[in-house]
Amino acid sequence: MIGFAGMMIAIPSVFWGWPVWLAIIFAFVGAMAIGFVNGYIVVRTGLPSFIVSLAFLFILRGLTIALSILLTNKTILSGVSDAAEGDWLAGAFGGEIGTEFFIWLANVGLIDTYNDGSPIVSGIPMVIVWWFLLTFIASFILLRTRFGNWIFAAGGDTNAAKNVGVPTDRVKILLFMFTAFCATVFAACQVLEFGSAAADRGLLKEFEAIIAAVIGGALLTGGYGSVIGAFFGALIFGVVQMGIFFTGVDSDWFRVFLGVMLLIAVLFNNYIRKKVTSAR
Repeated sequence: MIGFAGMMIAIPSVFWGWPVWLAIIFAFVGAMAIGFVNGYIVVRTGLPSFIVSLAFLFILRGLTIALSILLTNKTILSGVSDAAEGDWLAGAFGGEIGTEFFIWLANVGLIDTYNDGSPIVSGIPMVIVWWFLLTFIASFILLRTRFGNWIFAAGGDTNAAKNVGVPTDRVKILLFMFTAFCATVFAACQVLEFGSAAADRGLLKEFEAIIAAVIGGALLTGGYGSVIGAFFGALIFGVVQMGIFFTGVDSDWFRVFLGVMLLIAVLFNNYIRKKVTSAR
């Protein structure tokens, strides 16, 4: 979805001459429509969500490559930055905030500067802003609203939730659509930050998402977890990835770490689940 949504932004804006804001909206609408189809198939057929998502992973990856070559004869599209110049919506995904603050920090000597006097950190990228914003909104919904209770109920025991009146089908479809929305946010941030889109963007991100959620305490069996936990799960392996890079250790060890962390997190979560259920 990340690669597909990125191409849905780049192709219309670069090759068809659409305004970038329209291409971004087009990508969100298209991605959420695909999310709806995913959810609808799951609730109508009873197939596991993982199987349907896996099928669409290959479908979208193939469509991204095939349509990119068919429409543009390329799999990497540049020129988005030029098309986004002055666009009112592009800055919400590809810009930075707090630039004046970081210039002030550089002027008073609190952060380092380049030779020309500009601060090494020029601002907070919008992808970080979206990360915090989505974490806050999703955490509030999950913990403070009726819909959040429905999510836990549908994940814990779908049949029991349905018997007490929870609209489990609608909940699952909306969650698929929200997942597609989040993937498109990340795609838009990447495309507008780097000024290009590539058909292979988002490769293996699905596994990193699973690992972040599991490290953060979510149970793969459903019914338990938190957005804040996933937030810190993503932070943990992100920091480790950068640490491995800057220490000069072979980057292959990062995936070893992810695998070990996933195994440990699953075992620990399973242990906690057994303790909780036995206490009841």
